[in-house]
Amino acid sequence: MSDRIDRTHTVLALGTAQTLAWASSYYLPAMLAAPMARDLGVATPTVFAVFSMALIVSALVGPLAGRLIDHHGGRPVLLGTNVLFAAGLATLGGAQGPASLVAAWLLLGLAMGAGLYEAAFAALVRLYGTGSRNAITGITLLAGFASTVGWPLSAWMEVQLGWRGACFVWAGLHLVLGLPLNAMLPRPPARATLATEAATTAPAAGTSAAAAAALPPPPRYTAALLSLVFTLVWFVSTGMAAHLPTLMQAAGGTLALAVAVGALVGPAQVAGRLFEFGLLRRVSPLAVARVATLGHPVGALLLWFIGAPAGAAFAILHGLGNGILTIAKGTLPLALFGAGGYGARQGWIALPGRALQGLAPWLFGMALERWGAGALWLSSACGLAACAALLCLRAPHPAPARPTIS
Repeated sequence: MSDRIDRTHTVLALGTAQTLAWASSYYLPAMLAAPMARDLGVATPTVFAVFSMALIVSALVGPLAGRLIDHHGGRPVLLGTNVLFAAGLATLGGAQGPASLVAAWLLLGLAMGAGLYEAAFAALVRLYGTGSRNAITGITLLAGFASTVGWPLSAWMEVQLGWRGACFVWAGLHLVLGLPLNAMLPRPPARATLATEAATTAPAAGTSAAAAAALPPPPRYTAALLSLVFTLVWFVSTGMAAHLPTLMQAAGGTLALAVAVGALVGPAQVAGRLFEFGLLRRVSPLAVARVATLGHPVGALLLWFIGAPAGAAFAILHGLGNGILTIAKGTLPLALFGAGGYGARQGWIALPGRALQGLAPWLFGMALERWGAGALWLSSACGLAACAALLCLRAPHPAPARPTIS
């Protein structure tokens, strides 16, 4: 019971810290890019270009951050990111031109690479090993409200304090709220020996610890396929986040309908995570992820043939799938490779998708401009390709016991 309470406290603290981290970085430009550009004398697309550069930096930092968490646990790394977030946001608030704008987002890119979901997942796996699935789901449930909190709060602060004041407030929150929350993370147990780490490889249901130690390593192509899956999934989710209202209007909906449909995605994502936490918690993460990749293509098919009246169904199916796949980014590497070296491996697997993520709004925007609602064929093809890649993967099974010779 005590262990369960401690784990709940950890999830609440880390989930709240993640909400702050996402709201003050990834979701910041949506509200502040336009006034920021106007004040600094640059075009708004320039601000988003610099933000894309920060996403690339975050991708490059990921493997190193994961390796540090593997060795030292998540607490010191995440505490360091609060300082980096605060420094980057303070530099952004004091920016006087393009050079300081770039410097600020470089700092924020470093912070995002070591302080968002991949690092949080690695911190949990370092604490709880293969028993981290529910904890990973828990922090995504809490941080799923980052845009719900961050966008209105940033917009309100911009009106009351200006965009610079908003950046300074977010910086202060990392020091007075983020640091204490991440400081609540327990210290991890001593690093396991290689033999013990091998025994932590995720077993199939009903597999004993002894049998788990005999699990064969996954094929070499597993990491590459998993990286492809996450790249495709991130492309779709980022493209939809940037262009969903425009897509709905291209499908024949009004602006009011487009806004209403867009508002359904967030709650649907949270609902998907609740399903994963409740009804699906005993189902293989691989099986759950395969089904989740089909949410967007099925919704797109309805929208394509029915038109705008199917907009709500499309948003809900897309949101459900996307919410579950956010969890899969943490649970699939754990299920396929085990807990040993999780952080560094997670960083390498996520690197291509994170690096290309900044291009998704631009690429999908070009497709939308050229094909209108037909751009759904591109995003649906990505979802189907991700499902096909997951179908090529197999969860590890214990090797058959060798007969003993008496």
